[in-house]
Amino acid sequence: MTRPFLMFPDKRLRTVCPPVAAVDEHVRAVWDEMLAAMYAMPGVGLAGPQIGEMLRLAVVDCSDGRNEPVRMANPEVLHASAKMREHEEGSPNIPGLFAKVLRPRAITARYMDENGALIERDFVGLWATSVQHQIDHLNGKLFVDHLSPVKRKMLLAKHAKNMKRR
Repeated sequence: MTRPFLMFPDKRLRTVCPPVAAVDEHVRAVWDEMLAAMYAMPGVGLAGPQIGEMLRLAVVDCSDGRNEPVRMANPEVLHASAKMREHEEGSPNIPGLFAKVLRPRAITARYMDENGALIERDFVGLWATSVQHQIDHLNGKLFVDHLSPVKRKMLLAKHAKNMKRR
C-alpha cells in the first residue's frame, strides 16, 4: 500500500527538503513505495514530498518498457544544455491539470544511487525533463511556477474549483 499524494496547497509541497545523510533500509523502502505509486499513476517520475516524505529522494523511469527505474538521493543538476525542450507537464498533487513547460533539453545530474554511491549521469529529452521536475519538487517548486502569472493563476483557480467538488 502506498501513501496518498499530497494535494496542493499543502504547505509541504512548498518546503525545501533536507538532504539524505545515507542510503539505508528506510530510504530503500521509500524508493520502493515511490516507484509503486509512480507506476500506478502512471507517471515517469516522483519526488518524496509528493507523498509526504520530506527528504531529497526521487525516482524516474522514462523507459519504453517502464523497467529502468533510477533511484536518486540528493539529486542536483551540474550542467544544463542551452538548447531547450517544451513538454506538457502535470502532477498528481494538482490532478487533471497540465501545461507546457520549457526546460533544458539535456542535463548532467549528480545523485546517490541505491548503493549510496555518488553518480554523475547525463539525461536527455523526457528523462532530463523528469529529473528537473523532481528536483523542483525537492526545492518546494511545482511545474506551475514555470508558467506566466496569468496562466498559473488560471490553473490554480481551476484546481481549487476541482477540489471543492470532491
